[in-house]
Amino acid sequence: MRKADIANILYERHGVPKREAAAIVELILDEIKESLANGEEVKIAGFGNFTVRHKRERKGRNPKTGEEIGISPRRVVSFKASPVFKQQILDERT
Repeated sequence: MRKADIANILYERHGVPKREAAAIVELILDEIKESLANGEEVKIAGFGNFTVRHKRERKGRNPKTGEEIGISPRRVVSFKASPVFKQQILDERT
């Protein structure tokens, strides 16, 4: 699913004008990105939590050459689905 698909759902199911729907989706995603960039946790009830994790420097290995390389410290975004969301996915599989 893409941003345009979400905007299209807002248009088709809820009658929101297409341009407005696209702007709403963009605004929501920008707020999520900004919050994560500021190190804040984003919790969406019934969906899940987005958090920023700090990974320390570590050693890695080039799989092609076997040469040992250093992997620099970095921040990564982590998502953990809520129990409600996980159950919904499981229920739809069966």
